[in-house]
This record gives sequence, C-alpha cells and structure tokens, in this order.
Amino acid sequence: MSASTTASLPTNLYSPGHQASGDTFDPNLPLFPGVGGAFTVEITTDKGVTGLGRGGHGGRPHVEDMARFLIGEDPFDVARLWDLMYLGTLSYGRTGAAIHALSGLDLALWDIIGKAVGLPVYKLIGGATKARIPSYATLNDFQWKKEIGFRKIKLALPFGPLDGREGLRKNAELVQLVREQLGPDGEIMLDCWMSLNEPYTLALAEAVAPYNVNWIEEPLMADDYEGFARLKAQIKTCRITTGEHLYTRYEFRRLAEHNSVHVWQPDIQWSGGLTELLRIAALAAAYDIPVIPHLGGSSPFATHFIMAVPNAPWAEFFWPPAGGPPEVYKQWEEEHQITRGPEGIYTRPSDKPGFGWDVVVS
Repeated sequence: MSASTTASLPTNLYSPGHQASGDTFDPNLPLFPGVGGAFTVEITTDKGVTGLGRGGHGGRPHVEDMARFLIGEDPFDVARLWDLMYLGTLSYGRTGAAIHALSGLDLALWDIIGKAVGLPVYKLIGGATKARIPSYATLNDFQWKKEIGFRKIKLALPFGPLDGREGLRKNAELVQLVREQLGPDGEIMLDCWMSLNEPYTLALAEAVAPYNVNWIEEPLMADDYEGFARLKAQIKTCRITTGEHLYTRYEFRRLAEHNSVHVWQPDIQWSGGLTELLRIAALAAAYDIPVIPHLGGSSPFATHFIMAVPNAPWAEFFWPPAGGPPEVYKQWEEEHQITRGPEGIYTRPSDKPGFGWDVVVS
C-alpha cells in the first residue's frame, strides 16, 4: 500500500458549501473554506483501489510520518492500523494535529474498504438505522434558513461576558426573534464556542428560558469537565453540549466520568476518524447519551456514521449563504440528498461504494 497527500480541496463536493461570511453570497470567497490547514489524503492499494479521506487543521505535516505504518498492510485491518498510528505517535500525538492526521488516514482506509466490496460505508458499520436524517442549520442568517425549510437552527451567540447586561439582553432578544420566526415547534440551539464562563452561562440559560432553547453548546473550554458538570447539574431549562474540540475515546470517557453534558459532539475529521467515532458512540450509548457530530451533515464521512448509529439522531449543516446562483443550491441539495418533511430538512449518505466522493482538482 502506498500513501500520498494532496492539498487540493474536492471541489465537486465542497464547492456549494458555507462561505466565511455566513451571511451573503460572495463569488470571490471560497465556497467551503473548511478549517484552517485542513487536508485531503489519498491512499492507494497495490490492487488499484484508491481511498480518500479528510483530516483537520494542522494535521497535514503528520500524514507522511503516520503513513509508514500503512505501507504493505491490509487496509481491511483498519482497527489494527488505527492502533499502530496512535501508539506509534504517542510521544507527540494523542490529541490535536496528530489525531487530525490520523482521522484523515482512517477515513481513507474505510473508503478503500467500501470501494473494494462495492458497498457504502454505512452498510459496513451496521446499515441504516433511520430512513433519513433530520438536520439543523448553523449560523445567524436564520430567515434564509427558514426560507430553505429548516425547522432546527443553531445560532452563534453574538455577545458574551464582556458585553455585560446589555449584551445578555441582546442575546435574549435574538433568541426571542428566532422563536417568533420558527413558531413553537422549531428547535433553537446556541453555539458559544468556549467564550463564556459559568456565571454567564447560568444567566444566559435563565434569560432564554422563556423561548424553549434545546441546548447551549460549548460555553466553556473543551476540557473543563468539572465546569460542564456543574452547569448540567444547575441548568434545568435546556441541555448542555460539547465535544467538537475533544479527541479520542479517552477524552470523551472523562465527559462520562464527570457526567458533564447531555449531548456529545465529536468531529469525525478531528477526533480519530470513523474507527474511533464508533468507539465513542458505543461509550455514549452505554450512558444513553446522543452523539451529534460537528458539521455532520456537511461531511460525507459523518453522514454515513449518523445513518448507521442508533444514538446519532441529527446532522448539522453549514448551508450556502443567500444570494448565490440557483445552480449552487441545486447542486448542494443533490449531493446531500436533501428532502423535506415534518421536521424540516433531511439528508442521507451516498449509496455509492465507500463514502461516495472523489477529488476534482480545479
């Protein structure tokens, strides 16, 4: 087996994606910038089967070092190869960029397996557990998201502790406005991206309680397990979630040990790939905890995971912003197999072998 990396983004899949502004369509911006330093990895077998994966920011420099564990190996031994890459990089790995690299390589191996046997990956890991996947949209252009058909919207919290009482009031007013737009049955979530503290989160939960918020996401730093546990114990009006910036089953185990949050949100391209995400989901299932991957709807990899895992109920989307040409939205909906129904927007994974995508260099 040989391994090589490419810095090119797969434009056929990602071109209709989320722009950096999130509010207006700008043809001069990349349509799916992803995260800084994200990379595409390609692994080719001596049988001529090529697998494609994608890893997170900072991981690309580690790919060649980890690839040495794959040379001459059987890609079907994916769990053993995961362990080789993880254990072989303990001195500088275990978290961060090294796990981002491992994630991309692991996903490429699963892509090889699916292509070799002619099956989509979700069929390899248990098959469909749902007919289609209910989805929610992230970012604050909520009127556009409602027009598309979303009934579940996650807002980026605009104000934090330094903005004082006035900022807290404006946060609550935004949530009130979205509740009025969605009606009583829509879902509202708040993404805080590790920018709050415990007292402010408690005040925020109280301020938005009248508007039936589903969850407050990542209010504290990712590894503040004790702080999350205190919030979970005190806040009864909504759920508390985190996981986007945690790595491997070992960090998620600490969430379980501290009874920290209601929902786990790992990123399949950051937390260890599909092999590790299946372990994380099994651990969560033992505690009746839902797993809703970060950007799961926008990722071809996570969509397969969500389809096959019973305790993965929803998919998250960064949707193309308003103002673009109609073909952008048409292509996006076709590639993500978008349908509409009582819960708003639904998606499902590709039924092509592997993860069902290819790199096209523009």
